[in-house]
Amino acid sequence: MNSFTRRHFIKAALATTSGSLVVSTPLQAMSRPKLPSAVTFQHGVASGDPLQDAVILWTRATPLENDPGKPLRITWELARDREFTDVLRRGSVETDLARDYTVKIDVRGLEPATDYFYRFVGAGENSAVGRARTLPERGVEQVKLAVFSCSNYPAGYFNAYQLAAQSDDWDAVLHLGDYIYEYGMGGYATERSAQIGRALPEDNRGELYTLTDYRKRYAVYRTDAGLQALHAAAPFIAVWDDHEIANDTWKGGAQNHSADEGDFFARRAAAVQAYFEWLPIRPPQGERNPQIYRSFQFGDLLDLHMLDTRVIARDKQLEFSSYFDDAGNFDAQGFSAAMMDPARVLLGNKQREWLVDTVAKSGGRWQLLGQQVLMGKMTLPLEMMANFRHGGGKKNLAAELVALKTASLKGEPLTLSQRARIEKIVPYNLDAWDGYAAERETLYRELGALDKNLVVVAGDTHNAWFNHLTDAGGRRVGLEFAAPSVTSPGMETYLKLNEESAAQLAQGLPVLIDDLHYCNLHQRGYLALTFGRDAVQAEWKFVDNIDSPEFAEAGGHKVMHSLG
Repeated sequence: MNSFTRRHFIKAALATTSGSLVVSTPLQAMSRPKLPSAVTFQHGVASGDPLQDAVILWTRATPLENDPGKPLRITWELARDREFTDVLRRGSVETDLARDYTVKIDVRGLEPATDYFYRFVGAGENSAVGRARTLPERGVEQVKLAVFSCSNYPAGYFNAYQLAAQSDDWDAVLHLGDYIYEYGMGGYATERSAQIGRALPEDNRGELYTLTDYRKRYAVYRTDAGLQALHAAAPFIAVWDDHEIANDTWKGGAQNHSADEGDFFARRAAAVQAYFEWLPIRPPQGERNPQIYRSFQFGDLLDLHMLDTRVIARDKQLEFSSYFDDAGNFDAQGFSAAMMDPARVLLGNKQREWLVDTVAKSGGRWQLLGQQVLMGKMTLPLEMMANFRHGGGKKNLAAELVALKTASLKGEPLTLSQRARIEKIVPYNLDAWDGYAAERETLYRELGALDKNLVVVAGDTHNAWFNHLTDAGGRRVGLEFAAPSVTSPGMETYLKLNEESAAQLAQGLPVLIDDLHYCNLHQRGYLALTFGRDAVQAEWKFVDNIDSPEFAEAGGHKVMHSLG
């Protein structure tokens, strides 16, 4: 059991963590709270970054008095029961405009594998009650995780969050990024927002550039009932993707940032500050440092490693358009050379070396990588990619190629031209690990040498995927499960597919893509992972609509993988 020693207490008591992260220890258990301010808690409550002996508690206090310069004081309580008849901790905390009135408390000295209940108290109003849970330490037989990504407010209601909140036994919720989107009204996925009641408010209708912009966008998202319900139901362990800053962010810029929009690094700093203010996260290097990768141990069953494939090391993405000439010919040799350039990275040497060293020292039966983008090899016939690039004019092309590949797998003879149609392949998404193949191969080699049970989760694409992860020699090094989006439109929208066509393509892609074993291209939802001693189960759960907060569960898909 983790012991909270005097040395730990002194370190915690002196910590300031470049913000207002308040540390609470057992020695401060029942301090007499000062009178709280008149506030409301309209953005809910949250817990996050659980450890065996600690958890972060979060809320935002909205002042009832119009005095921006006045600090607010609120009371917080932690109890063993939802009715607060057995209160274990109570204290007061101040916040102000400099923190956008957000509050984070790092409650230390807790028991492992224990449910706690918490709330915040103002003058005349209590917050909703939240459930926090510490990580287990030993004797762990099962870990249950809910995995999410890509929640776009104007695109629809966060019903996937609401569905997951109906379960009360999550050990943690993993959010793999795109918790918010930076676009303004008229931008990506806003077409139907006014019609369904999800238009952005007047004071936040534009694209996000400043700290005030990002803060207001988080405030809008945190009014969603489904998101509030899930934050109150279980602790979050989160990382960002690109849209918390700007589309296709890399270490030196972003696709959705141009020189006339100001300094990119000032924009990034504003986005990072707002993220750390509004998420229940314990920043590894403080709130001014964008390093976000960190690990969590679920006893001896599972070690979770949350990674950053966006901000601190990623080189700029390749673009297919750079390798087509005016006549439409593809420069395969140049493209291949760029793809295999060992200097191009996602993780970077420092983060990759940290990961490999951490996994090597781990005693967990399973190693889980929580990261943003698809790691599996997602290659499609060049002919199919060219058709996508030109608007998908050949409607039956996918079916033709699937028929050819099926015939080939059965050993049926094909002509040279037919074989070329299915053997000339390129990755479909250069923003994913496919665009950084050399570093992926290095990672596979280094992790493969450790002989661990590796599982990877991903988001970003807005669709559900199950891949085998194989190295250049065809050796399987792990499994990948990718979560569908909460609301962001998927491949069915980009390819202008109806539900029937999307389902047909989803059946055909695992034939065309060797390492792909399942996909869903048209439904919104989330991924549930259950780890046991000898097996992991992935279950994708979908909702029937995102146009209304009234919804129903709409089927799903299960995959079970056993060791041995």
